[in-house]
Amino acid sequence: MGIRILVVDDATFIRDMIKKQLRDKIPGVEVFDAPDGARALAQLKGQAVDLILSDWEMPNMTGAELLTAVRAMPHDGTIPFVMISSRGDRNHIVKAIELGVSDYLTKPFSAEELLKKVFKQLKLAGKSPTQAVRTASTQGIAFASVDVLTGSGGGTPKAVAPKPINPFANNSAGALGAKPAAPSAPVIKAVETPKAAKGKAQLRFSNNRTFACVIREMSLQLMSCLMQRTDDLPTVFEQAVVDIETGDGSNLARVNGYVHSIQAGENRPDTSVVKIVIRFVDNDAEKFETLSKYIAQM
Repeated sequence: MGIRILVVDDATFIRDMIKKQLRDKIPGVEVFDAPDGARALAQLKGQAVDLILSDWEMPNMTGAELLTAVRAMPHDGTIPFVMISSRGDRNHIVKAIELGVSDYLTKPFSAEELLKKVFKQLKLAGKSPTQAVRTASTQGIAFASVDVLTGSGGGTPKAVAPKPINPFANNSAGALGAKPAAPSAPVIKAVETPKAAKGKAQLRFSNNRTFACVIREMSLQLMSCLMQRTDDLPTVFEQAVVDIETGDGSNLARVNGYVHSIQAGENRPDTSVVKIVIRFVDNDAEKFETLSKYIAQM
């Protein structure tokens, strides 16, 4: 029997990104997924898996609750379980260890970091793939995300970024909050118009890259902000974690997302300011409520 892995995360973007990396790097792997712990538990009752990759913060049943339930199973209690979370502080890691976690992966992570954890646990479980794995890179996971979003399959994706949008234009086409053209089919879900806002946040990317930014606009779907230009700027579709700060400087919320667009902050090539738009991917009611209160106060 081949290797079977269960991926659990409430964010579809994250699940699809992980699934593609696993399928690209592990020959013959079977990957199952679930949006929360409750549905993951239901899948485990009907099929055996060799490894579980689970987010911590999810609706209905958290990763910690899922881990507790898995460890209590009479026959499956020893399944390797890797906890994934945007919270990498010592208290969370210690709690996960106490619950019986096999390993811990902090968001945002690169393809190399993900695969290193996966292969370590598969090897310990005696399930090492027979084919050598090519060294992954942060760019690899970013471009894998492009395939997920465009629906393309096969071949090597071209490293061509989409045309940047201007998130601060008032009425230009493609601007945040601009009225979209009439759709050819009925619109199922309207996108909320971002509310102009001022605030501070920290953007976290893989390989311990962090950037302070000033929030200019925010909605429940996305955030646009300004940050200083550096030599290691993030790329379009790269995974990100946003730590939003309150007025007293403490963190308000950690939100998972990806880079939707990035462009120069000024109309000159030597600009030191960059405009970046982060699209959120969480599907957590508690986070939505926190963001809604934050936006209402701005």
